[in-house]
Amino acid sequence: MSLNICPAATVAAPIEYVWELISNLARYGEWADARIERVIPEGPATSGQVLYASSKALDKTWPVTLTITAVDTDRHRMQMDVSLPLGLLLHQTTICMPIDAQSCHVQYG
Repeated sequence: MSLNICPAATVAAPIEYVWELISNLARYGEWADARIERVIPEGPATSGQVLYASSKALDKTWPVTLTITAVDTDRHRMQMDVSLPLGLLLHQTTICMPIDAQSCHVQYG
């Protein structure tokens, strides 16, 4: 069974700032509900990079693994596979699109 959900938001920050935050996996803990365990290799997002993290819910700590499958820095686009508890696998594309100099649109799905 598959489910398609594409959350999106307008962010009141320049696209360069938002992209740097999203494409630096070591910073995911600053904005995502996750504790970053390690990122291999370290550095900006690159195809094959893996983030190991954990998240708490229902009085348990759950493992999360995110693997970057493609990055297009010029188009502010990144694809990844996210392994979640209970055998869930998410194929996600993240896109940042500029609105103006001080805001952008971010979409996951």
